[in-house]
Amino acid sequence: MDFSKYTIGFGITGSFCTHEKIKKEIQRLVDLGATVIPVFSYQTQSLDTRFGKAADFMQEVAELTGNKGLRTITEAEPIGPKGLLDVMVIAPCTGNSLAKLEAGITDTPVLMAAKAHLRNNRPLVISISTNDALGMNFKNIGKLMYMKNIYFVPFGQDDYAKKPSSMVAKTKWLPETIEEALRGRQIQPVLR
Repeated sequence: MDFSKYTIGFGITGSFCTHEKIKKEIQRLVDLGATVIPVFSYQTQSLDTRFGKAADFMQEVAELTGNKGLRTITEAEPIGPKGLLDVMVIAPCTGNSLAKLEAGITDTPVLMAAKAHLRNNRPLVISISTNDALGMNFKNIGKLMYMKNIYFVPFGQDDYAKKPSSMVAKTKWLPETIEEALRGRQIQPVLR
């Protein structure tokens, strides 16, 4: 795969347990030649957790991409009018962000970037990470699955015994999902 002609917006929300895995996927996209523009949710920017400090994570992503990223709604909004991206990825996409996206709420930089990007009739790729995918967010996944220009990284249950409603994207399929989304197709199978 050669992504050297693509500019990818990469929205990062607060599923902090997946941030290390997401950094590896960002590196992979950069290695494939993509220009990656990070977009950080407010929670990702401000919350220090048992998984690490927010400032350290953002610095590491900036170093991987060569771009400090978009950090405000105002910085994200021009993505639409200027047509800045070929594809937008939200990875990880929390249940909260998923529900707001389905409802059309744009109260974070990531959601504004997604909304602004979709207005250009270009693909949005969602990489879910939510403990309630088979619970309260099941309907939102279903609704988004059938919306124009929205595509999902294949996903499945991550711990059916202890967290039966939880699902996480299989991020190893991210480049292939992007490739298919740029062709207007959902990678299959979605459930893995």
